[in-house]
Amino acid sequence: MKAIALEKYGSPDDLRLVDLPDPKVAPGEVLIRVKAAAVNPVDWKLAAGYLDPVMEVRFPLISGWDVAGVVEKTGFDATEFAVGDEVFGYVRKDWAQNGAYAELVSAPVRTLAKKPASLSWEQAAGVPLAGLTAYQSLKRVGVGAGETVLIHAAAGGVGSLGVQIAVAQGARVIGTASERNHAFLRELGAEPVTYGDGLADRVRELAPDGVDAVLDFVGEGAVAQTHDLLKQRGRVASIADGQGALEAGGHYVWVRPSAEDLTALADLADSGKLTVHVDKTLPLAEAAEAWRISQEGRTRGKIVLTV
Repeated sequence: MKAIALEKYGSPDDLRLVDLPDPKVAPGEVLIRVKAAAVNPVDWKLAAGYLDPVMEVRFPLISGWDVAGVVEKTGFDATEFAVGDEVFGYVRKDWAQNGAYAELVSAPVRTLAKKPASLSWEQAAGVPLAGLTAYQSLKRVGVGAGETVLIHAAAGGVGSLGVQIAVAQGARVIGTASERNHAFLRELGAEPVTYGDGLADRVRELAPDGVDAVLDFVGEGAVAQTHDLLKQRGRVASIADGQGALEAGGHYVWVRPSAEDLTALADLADSGKLTVHVDKTLPLAEAAEAWRISQEGRTRGKIVLTV
């Protein structure tokens, strides 16, 4: 099969399109013919060695955890899916090596769900990691109907899905973003505020009594700037500032594969309550360029590779 791989830790310049053996399909797994694979910042951070202290990485490394495709083969006791099923998933195994930037990927059934019929292949590939991150962060802080949640980096891949999920749950959403993304956030159902100096004052103008929960999808001191806005200590979750979240009595969230949560996201999509803005689509061979765009940190929504 064709795949984008690294021979050692490196940068976008080290990515190569290579021929590798087809993946083995273990019991409880299926083999997926990849249609699209989303790019996430964690992909190039993992490849640069940033996660080496906490995650085993084996080479050659095929990056990518987000996939949408068609089941081509089922392993022993993988009864949840059949050949020909259209699926999507966050294919994270016990170590990183055989990822989604390839023509084929083997995936444990616990990481997959049926693809939402309402989404394109590219949109479906953009859901799993970002959507699960947002969904599980909202569950961790317990956002409910009628509550107000502040979402940092609301126009990004995780934030834009978090806005829609929170709105679907009946919450009021205030989202931080640059001014160029304010119209986009309003379309998603959020009330935008510009980040930077004076952020807390701008949020208080919209919510004088404070907010019920804060979701931090950017880091960069966002928790410290706004945790005093919380009505109740502890209802804060961050994926980028674990220490800040914990000091505020909240949660440091690292997304987990979950077929159940993926199915819930698929249901939201097919009910018209969740969509994915695909900012850039590039062919698999241009994965290095996709990483360079991701590293600029200005993406609205998702970057997706087509296979």
